[in-house]
Amino acid sequence: MKISYNWLKEYIDLDVSADDLAEKIERSSVEVDSVIKPSEGLKKIVVGKIVEMEDHPDSDHLHVCQVDVGEDEPVQIVCGAPNAQVGKNVIAALSGARVADNMKIKKSKMRGIQSNGMLCALDEIGYPKDVVPKEWADGIYFLPEDATLGDDVFKYLGMDDALIDLDVTPNRGDMLSIYGTVRDLAAIYNKPFEFDIDKVTETSDKKTSDQINSKIDNEIAWSYLNQVVNNVEVKPSPIWMQVRLWNAGIKPVNNIVDITNYSMLKFGQPMHAYDLDKLSGNIEVRYARDGEKITTLDENEVELDSNDIVVSDDNGAIAMAGVMGGLDSSITTDTKNVVFECAIFDPIKVRKMARKHVIHTDASQRFERGVDPMGLENVLSSASEMARIIANGEVASDTLVGSKYDAKKVEIDITSERINHVLGTSLSIDDITDIFKRLGFEVEVSNDNMHVVVPTRRGDIHIQADLIEEVARIYGYDNLPSTLPTTTMTTGGLNEEQSLIRKSGKLLEGFGLTHAISYALTTSDKAKMFMMDSSEETDLSYPMSSDHTTLRMNLVSGLLDDIAYNQARKVENVALYEQGRVFYKKDDKQVRPDEIEHIAGAISGSMNEVSWNQPEQKVDFYQIKGIVEEYLSTIGFDGQITYKANSEYDEMHPGRTADVFVHGHYVGFVGQVHPKVAKEFKINDTYVFDLNLQTIIDLPKQEQSYELVSKYPSIKRDIAMLIDKDIENDDIVDVIVKRGGAYLTDVKLFDLYEGEHVPDDKKSLAYSLTFQNKHDTLVDEDVNSAMEKVQRNLEKEFNVEIR
Repeated sequence: MKISYNWLKEYIDLDVSADDLAEKIERSSVEVDSVIKPSEGLKKIVVGKIVEMEDHPDSDHLHVCQVDVGEDEPVQIVCGAPNAQVGKNVIAALSGARVADNMKIKKSKMRGIQSNGMLCALDEIGYPKDVVPKEWADGIYFLPEDATLGDDVFKYLGMDDALIDLDVTPNRGDMLSIYGTVRDLAAIYNKPFEFDIDKVTETSDKKTSDQINSKIDNEIAWSYLNQVVNNVEVKPSPIWMQVRLWNAGIKPVNNIVDITNYSMLKFGQPMHAYDLDKLSGNIEVRYARDGEKITTLDENEVELDSNDIVVSDDNGAIAMAGVMGGLDSSITTDTKNVVFECAIFDPIKVRKMARKHVIHTDASQRFERGVDPMGLENVLSSASEMARIIANGEVASDTLVGSKYDAKKVEIDITSERINHVLGTSLSIDDITDIFKRLGFEVEVSNDNMHVVVPTRRGDIHIQADLIEEVARIYGYDNLPSTLPTTTMTTGGLNEEQSLIRKSGKLLEGFGLTHAISYALTTSDKAKMFMMDSSEETDLSYPMSSDHTTLRMNLVSGLLDDIAYNQARKVENVALYEQGRVFYKKDDKQVRPDEIEHIAGAISGSMNEVSWNQPEQKVDFYQIKGIVEEYLSTIGFDGQITYKANSEYDEMHPGRTADVFVHGHYVGFVGQVHPKVAKEFKINDTYVFDLNLQTIIDLPKQEQSYELVSKYPSIKRDIAMLIDKDIENDDIVDVIVKRGGAYLTDVKLFDLYEGEHVPDDKKSLAYSLTFQNKHDTLVDEDVNSAMEKVQRNLEKEFNVEIR
């Protein structure tokens, strides 16, 4: 919110600069984004008056104007504005002037006619187009008739002010107003303040209750008041009001609408105005109906549902309650009778509706943060009185009360000892009491005890800690004593789980994969892909976008998105891994999903760089399986890893996918992404793995220890066999290892053959067996005995034919 420095000074005596004031606010209350000085960088922009005007001889839209700028002779300026008129005071940028965007105005000829400056619109001297009033949007701006010719225009347009842009936190809704900011500054600087709350001084014979009735749902509108003002004259607001609105970033519309916005800036209480003659029947505050539609003031049609809240008449919704009014009941120049609305809507319902429809307004911002429930009558009375004065309206003699929220003040007991203990100060009870009173709190003191009553405007204060924070910020954070905490020093380190996670990343990077981080939020379809267990979805109530609606239940789909991103940019060879959490829910009743650590990888293309002596080698199942096996072996599962073919994953290739087991426990899968899925992601052939890292962490592991390299030689023997095609390599290796004796140290498959000279139902396998005695020289008799035992058991178990 942009706060006018000059407006603040009307209520409190400030003897510091705007920059110093902004720094004080940032140190004590809320963050300040910037201090804006609208006239900064502008020069030689003065009040002028068009005294003569002729059409340009060589143009159908340019005018040659003689402009009196308070000098001896008028200045000739060529102007193309359609609304230029003789006798009007205008904004004149003289030769050498600097206007918006640091543009310099020079003398020049326009189609042969000398022009010694420029007549300016508001946006040409720095105002954003979206705050320029509609009547001045396509032309130059007319200054007040009593403006002194030759004076700088800044004081007439409020550009001699300084605007402090506050970034108000959600708990400090009271700072979203001039009055709230003044109260805080009065406490910080210990200065008095004085407000000018206008009260209705004249009323008509008509009553609000005779002209309209209301039906209010107290669950939606905690307080709801209406006031009718008859026979208004809708016209532009006075210049002083327009200045305050556009300096705050609000576009002036007309005097009635501007009154509601001005009141919001001044008091922090949003208001709305309806054209009474456009309403049909009574006003009702209710939940919207599914499919109900409303055209808002910005001329957008919004479709509502039963979770939205609306203000309606007999024909339907006339406003999105607390967010934005409807176009059909809006104030226009033809409006004669006005209904002012001053209400407090449920902040949670307002926020949900604003976020769902992506309509964030100044009103919704204030309702979301909370407004003073006890200030509505003053705000409504002030707005009605302004409508009487600047719109010549007749204020009805009563206020229609649809609902009224009687807020209870928060009462907190605290001691000075407690405050000093927390802050490390030695403030007296009088000092603390003075701070509370400066904040407008009521205080009753008994010995060291204080009973503090908090005004309803401070909805952020509920407990002792809140009071202690108030004392700290008003006393001054810089004044608090600085001490180092007394504590014992401990040596930091990683626990077993953290160490394994970190080691996992280093291992996979060593294997050639690059660390990737994907969004934990994805689409519903992608969340359900590559699932290792059954789970219900965890959907967001208010997602940021349609691509981030559901918590992921796998890591692979995110990696495939990353591969697609790279390959779309001609990076064909991609090898990635990700360590993160997936989110499982056993059923819909589970509120918070279980968070499970996973680690996954995806490889597409080749992992080796092509060179003159090394051709490209595309990744295959065995390469990624080898990465998984090496990773699991290195972290402590050597010799305990098994694989089982699985064709049940819909997203995986049915003939190139296997489940991974450790100690017989299922830990994940490895294989090729199904070609149809790869086509959906627009990627080339890709191989992936996904492992339940939490299960891997929990499983017992072998402790790694150093072994001396044996000084005794090893002996290698080969064995080849014909065997049935359905026999798996793991089964054969298990028998060889089991029957190979104590000296068998390694088994490798070095040949697989199917084809000529081999029956159709058979395959030929050849293994290399390595034997070594680490403590003595191995003799052939021991190796021969072991080989015979292996051969005998293979023939017994699988009916193999040794070749």
